[in-house]
Amino acid sequence: MSQSAPPPQQPQPGPVAANPYANPYAQQAPAGLPYPPQPGAPGGMPMAPAAPAPVRDNPALGLIAAVVAAVVAAGLYGLIIGATKHEIGYAAVGVGFVTGLAAGKAGGRSAVLPVASVVLALVSVYFGQLVGEAMIGAKETGLSFSQVFFDHFDVVQKAWKQDADPLTFLFFAIAGFAAFSAAKKAAQ
Repeated sequence: MSQSAPPPQQPQPGPVAANPYANPYAQQAPAGLPYPPQPGAPGGMPMAPAAPAPVRDNPALGLIAAVVAAVVAAGLYGLIIGATKHEIGYAAVGVGFVTGLAAGKAGGRSAVLPVASVVLALVSVYFGQLVGEAMIGAKETGLSFSQVFFDHFDVVQKAWKQDADPLTFLFFAIAGFAAFSAAKKAAQ
């Protein structure tokens, strides 16, 4: 009896056989998954360190952002002063911080932005205090805020000068420092 030998089996085409240029060392996906696990994915390979963010240097955008932040912060600071009838140091620090943060985040690492942030923060604290004085004056006189602030601005400034004390100027200094440091740190 002669036994017939089974026909030789052909190798099954796989990724290497189908594409001679495929990487034979590439990780294959487990059964049922369309792609291999990605780095950082649950159950995947550990995450690689992130590449540093690209340096963004746009001083004009930083100045615009700082001006907008300073105007908004001055209004809020003025509302706080008008409502409480007191200067609040933390609010002055917040004015400086927000102004510097906006400049640094939007403008990047420009040497102009921290200095501009200090100037804008000081102006913002000053106008915030004037808004507060005008709100207090409007409550006491029965006039509207806009009448007191715009029609009697000289009276508002005189009231600010009378109420100014060393603590007022300390708030200016703290707001300037907060603006400078926030602009530097936000740009990193």
